[in-house]
Amino acid sequence: MTPSSATSDGRIADNIVYFARALRKAGMRVGPASVIDAIEAVLAAGIGSRDDFYWTLHAVLVSRHEDHATFDEAFRLFWKSRELIEKMLAMFSPVAPDRREKQKPRAAENRVSQAMFEGHQNSQPPREIPEIEVDARFTVSGNEMLRGKDFAQMTAAEIGDARREIAALRLPLDTVRTRRFKPDPHGGKVDPRAMMRAAARTGGQLILPRFRSVREVHPPLVVLADISGSMSQYTRIFLHFLHALTEKRRRTHTFVFGTRLTNLTRQMRHRDPDAALADCSAAVRDWSGGTRIGDTLGEFNRLWSRRVLGQGAVVLLITDGLERDDIAGLSEEMERLKKSCRRLIWLNPLLRFDGFEARARGVRAMLPYVDEFRPVHNLNALGDLCASLGAPVARDTDPRLWMIEGQRRAA
Repeated sequence: MTPSSATSDGRIADNIVYFARALRKAGMRVGPASVIDAIEAVLAAGIGSRDDFYWTLHAVLVSRHEDHATFDEAFRLFWKSRELIEKMLAMFSPVAPDRREKQKPRAAENRVSQAMFEGHQNSQPPREIPEIEVDARFTVSGNEMLRGKDFAQMTAAEIGDARREIAALRLPLDTVRTRRFKPDPHGGKVDPRAMMRAAARTGGQLILPRFRSVREVHPPLVVLADISGSMSQYTRIFLHFLHALTEKRRRTHTFVFGTRLTNLTRQMRHRDPDAALADCSAAVRDWSGGTRIGDTLGEFNRLWSRRVLGQGAVVLLITDGLERDDIAGLSEEMERLKKSCRRLIWLNPLLRFDGFEARARGVRAMLPYVDEFRPVHNLNALGDLCASLGAPVARDTDPRLWMIEGQRRAA
């Protein structure tokens, strides 16, 4: 199709406007100016092929790296066929049960599909629904269903609800004892320095006892999050979680890695989550790329561990453990990281699968050096994580259980 034909009937412009509206409902930040620029770019560049059309729209409408998966899925659904609306409507009509194995929806597919056809679905005339009484004593509430739903399968509205739930999460007020002291009238130790300073002010005529106690502080919370291609469907919601952690605890340090390590602590301290994510998008250069866990952990151990892992720090390592390089270096860096912190918690979204086994080389190399092995694919998992930060290690999160199970299956 040439630019002249697109201008003659206006169909391309109308479709781009509708496509941008679907992107906006799916959670992307697409303004009117971006829509006008997209139309002008398509008319100027023409549509030589599907890839040319894709990247022309992508260059104008996608401004954040974490929106790439949403745009890709929206483009695939919107421009796939002319009968797309009829196919979506057919999904809601009474049909015979399909006994074929259901394929798991791709990342962001539910969110984009709902945003794309929300208006069309609402325009259908309402049908009379017979009134049915249901005993709801054993049903699951909507909030419970949301908390148990996989982030990758959430719709646009559910992602918004999940962001509000994450912002409301509470961290335990756990503290660690330091080597320093603080003045305390009810302390159990005499403070001779304070006594001498007080006596000097009165010429030494009156010496009153002063006391002190051990100073307690909140331990630093250090997050190392994987943003490689295999983690792309969770990256966006994890960034909101990290922003919530930074707001609730001052000594929170955020690092992300794919093929290189990036410190996002300063960007995460912005009070507005959207502005914080925009700053993160501009600072990171290796979104949705490869994974070099061993090299990036080595860089962290050399450059940052002595700065941020003091006073009983807790490390949250968010990754699927799918290492592409040699695992010998990965084991060494994991051991060094373990010795530098008080507690090392590995959060792996692959634990959402009931049949998960520690077979990958990277997983087997990392497990011996972590204190806890937890899932991180839904709100329940994040809530359990926050509650566990101030509690002893739970037995069901002990990584030794996975290692023993792996050895038993191998035998």
